Amino acid sequence: MRFARWPACLLSLVWTLLLLAAAPARSASAEAFAYVTNQGDGVSVIDLATLKVARTIDVGRDPRGLGITPDGHYLVTANQADANVSVVDIATGKTLHRIAVGKNAEFVRIGPDGRFAYVTYEPSSTGKPPGKGEGDKSAGGKSAEANEEEKPAEIAVIDLSKSEVAARLPASPETEGMDFSLDGHELVVANEGDNTVAVYDLHSGRVIKRIDVSSYGGNRPRGVKRSPDGTQFLVTLENSDNFLVLDSHYEVLKTIATGKGPYGVAFGPDGATVWIAAARSQKLEVLDAKSFAPLASIPVGKRCWHFSFSPDGAKALVACGRSDDVVVVDVAKREPITTLTGFHEPWGIVTYPQSSGSLETPH
Repeated sequence: MRFARWPACLLSLVWTLLLLAAAPARSASAEAFAYVTNQGDGVSVIDLATLKVARTIDVGRDPRGLGITPDGHYLVTANQADANVSVVDIATGKTLHRIAVGKNAEFVRIGPDGRFAYVTYEPSSTGKPPGKGEGDKSAGGKSAEANEEEKPAEIAVIDLSKSEVAARLPASPETEGMDFSLDGHELVVANEGDNTVAVYDLHSGRVIKRIDVSSYGGNRPRGVKRSPDGTQFLVTLENSDNFLVLDSHYEVLKTIATGKGPYGVAFGPDGATVWIAAARSQKLEVLDAKSFAPLASIPVGKRCWHFSFSPDGAKALVACGRSDDVVVVDVAKREPITTLTGFHEPWGIVTYPQSSGSLETPH
């Protein structure tokens, strides 16, 4: 009887071994996608293997900032015209929840644990970017009389497990880019309307430090990025054509010149380079991450604010809002590979599996 049962046991063992062998292969060949918000029409999903749009996901009107939960299950978009946030099941493309936040919802960052999404919104904003010469105006680029009756900007903290706003952090006018400290306990926020950078203690919700960028020759802070080791933060200054380098205690170390209109910023996939979208120069600039010496200036499209690296680190995808395209760049060669067309005012872009980019920092 034992010998009669042995072939079945052997077959079961072989099947188990085959399953175990197949699991790593599936993981290694996992599909990778880029998600692009179009101010004019939903979220385009780019298959990074083919560099073609695989589908378009319907969300709210004028989607801008976006983020993906660490488990890859949910896409979160800030819908500027609808004053809300959409939570989308990525597998089905269906919107599961729409959560009201406030007028001019713009940036989204999902916390390291994936439970909370931080969303900036600007009740006093027109929703349009400020002009080059607006740096001397009061908060929001308007007169003091007009600002007296305006509501301050806030950061909505959304509990994704409950699909509701759990808290609101008071912010300065025209809140922009955000990034977390390495331990996830603090949030660094750029406020373009009053030329400050604020640091929040996320446990208390209080501002623990505020930096006036104009004291360092800065004007209109836009992008914020933490270095991979957590020792530095970079803050782009759009109207003064430079960026600040902060240490881990949020002290200003230096100011570095860039091309015109720097906005999105990220460390390269290996952490050895810094990439900056100099939108008004229509360039993607590459600098050495230690010396900040310029290494390359890559031509891209018009109003390219945000970009993301492919999960394998081989490509950078740049969303260009005024040329309605996404420029694909070879990271090693630091030159354009191709330009993807058919977008409608692309604003933000992230990739999954998670990679570095101007709107995301891998946890």
